[in-house]
Order: sequence, then C-alpha cells, then structure tokens
Amino acid sequence: MRPVREQLEHDRVIRLLQAKYKRKFEVAINPGNEQNAPVGGPPPWFPDVVLQSTEKSRKLLGVVEVETTESVNHLEAMSQWATFSRFRVPFHLYVPVGCIDSARRLCVDLHVLVAEVWAYHAVGDQMRFTLVQRVAQAGDGKAPAKRAAERDAAPVSRSAKREPTRRPAAVSAPARRKTAGAKAKAAPRRAAAKSARKPAPKSSRTQKRR
Repeated sequence: MRPVREQLEHDRVIRLLQAKYKRKFEVAINPGNEQNAPVGGPPPWFPDVVLQSTEKSRKLLGVVEVETTESVNHLEAMSQWATFSRFRVPFHLYVPVGCIDSARRLCVDLHVLVAEVWAYHAVGDQMRFTLVQRVAQAGDGKAPAKRAAERDAAPVSRSAKREPTRRPAAVSAPARRKTAGAKAKAAPRRAAAKSARKPAPKSSRTQKRR
C-alpha cells in the first residue's frame, strides 16, 4: 500500500498518460483499485495503462506501469515488471526521477525487458516526463545492436577475400617524354645495325665477254 500522497500522485500520472497516448492508441486505465482493463491471465492482470489498437479487434499493443518511490522495489519488479515484460508487447515503465538507478538495477538483476523507461517529476502544478532509456523494437525501423554485431561478425565469402586486380600505375607526362626521346635517339643506331647485317649482293656467274 502506498501513502495517500503518493497514491494521488500515482493516479494523476496515470490520467496524464492516458491523454498522452490517446493520440495513437485506444487507452484504458486502472487507477487506484479500479479493474477496468484486464490483461493476460488467468488470473488477469491490471496494468496502470493498457494500450490497444483503434480497430474493432482492440488488439493489445502495449502496457504501462507507473511506480512511486515506495513501489520501486524487488518484490514489485519480480511480480509485476517481469510479468508485463513477457506479454510480447512493449512494456513502458514510469518511475520518479530519483529512482532511475534503482529501477535499472532491478531490471538487469531480474532480466526484465523494458521497451522504455521514463522519469517523471513535478514542476509546480505541471508534471514533466523524460525518456531515459529505450530499446529498439522490430517495427520501428532501427536495427538492434545485437543484429548489427552479428552482421559485422559474419564470415567473409571467398570471392570477397580475393584481392582486386591491381592496375598498372599511370605514367607521368615527364616520364612519357623521356621514353619518347630515348626511342628517337635509338632509331638511327638500330637502322645502321640493320644495314650492316644485310649481306652484299652476289656477282653474276656469267659475265659478258668482250
């Protein structure tokens, strides 16, 4: 049981979240001891906020649990958080700003998968909400870090291991001019050597008699 003051704050946060989520979902709430929207079972559970599709099927799309300073403890996490995280829908957890570290530690110790962890605190008459942790879901367009790590660690195929064919380096302009000049100088020497190797013409065996 929560103190009266915390219970009033708890129910106030629930109603604010109802207004926040109703733009995208059909929202049902279970403030205080009310049991308006059962989930799971048997026996059924009654999360603080139940998110459903706007279609006639009212498909369950998420559950939200709001905690106060007194309810962020091992017993609450083991009985409710662990159960809500096994519903195969995103589980959102709202805790006071001073309980963030405790909530994170409980989730790690009990292997509770939380889609989003939010912190809330009052500023005058207003309640402020801050997202402190988010786990990428399958349908939100962001690949989980585990998949990215597996993709990076995948073995490289044989074709990928082959080194690309190396192209000969381009010859610079000065080098081309130097090569052309050397060929021009060597041309007369090659012609003289070729003419020296050419045999002399043979004399005719029959000579014209005088």
